[in-house]
Amino acid sequence: MPDYRDIIYETDGRLAFITLNRPEKLNALSNNLRGEVMDAMREAEHDTEVGVIVLRAAGRSFSAGYDLSPARAAGSQDMVNPRSHLPETLTTHPGPQTWSRHVVMTNWAIWELAKPVVAQVHGHCLAGGTELATICDFRIVADDAQIGYPPVRAMTTMDMMWSPWHLPPAKAREFAYVGDSVSGTEMARLGWANYAVPQDQLGEFTERFARRMAHVDNDMLMYSKRAVNRQYESMGIREGLASGEEIQALSALRPAASEWGRRVAEGGLKGALEWRDGPFRDFRGAYESAPKDRAVAGTDDGASSEPNTKEY
Repeated sequence: MPDYRDIIYETDGRLAFITLNRPEKLNALSNNLRGEVMDAMREAEHDTEVGVIVLRAAGRSFSAGYDLSPARAAGSQDMVNPRSHLPETLTTHPGPQTWSRHVVMTNWAIWELAKPVVAQVHGHCLAGGTELATICDFRIVADDAQIGYPPVRAMTTMDMMWSPWHLPPAKAREFAYVGDSVSGTEMARLGWANYAVPQDQLGEFTERFARRMAHVDNDMLMYSKRAVNRQYESMGIREGLASGEEIQALSALRPAASEWGRRVAEGGLKGALEWRDGPFRDFRGAYESAPKDRAVAGTDDGASSEPNTKEY
């Protein structure tokens, strides 16, 4: 088994535990981290002793989303394709605006996995973090967890348009249009999470849930998962998420899209996040230095009409 750098892989009887382990970065999803997660998923799938996989995270948050920092590719990249420098999906994703396609293709690996995966979510679960948790079979969350998709405020549409598949229509739109955070308690009420429990009980509750399921033999779990998956596929989930990839690429070409990249270049990532979230007064917008009354993206004097061709 590889010597993982950004995750911890452990087994205990019928359970495998995969722990996101970049706590100093709020488990921002670098390419290597995501590649390690998928490799560990396959390791657990191959282990006949393992029946159920638990995906969890070290530190204060499950994940703040995709790693947008310029240093995201620094250091070892053992778990990425040597050509594309992305987690392996059997294509190198050439050409512009392919990030969303790559993300969805990567996440299908968990969908097709022979074993159920339980996401244990605490703290912030944002943007790409929601996509990773959503592709798992089950989600158990801390009641005070904060789940949201703030990039839709100024960057692009959701990379993996999962909200219509997991939330009531009105709430699916609210989540996808505005990006506000929603508590773990509310996400359980809406049906995205199976259970919401106090954070100090989250680990114990999740393990008990997973061990109960692990009493079922591996082949039965595989066929049950496959049977449910195929029902969603017959309803069009693969086509739906694929169409979302294309809309995400189009949204990156709108006139105001370049302002995000300009803000990052001029004021750094933290400054750009404060600009994005300032009017909403949450996330980085809660900081005193965040512009609470900024102009709408693309309408101030510094905005460019060039499309956003930034790769994540």
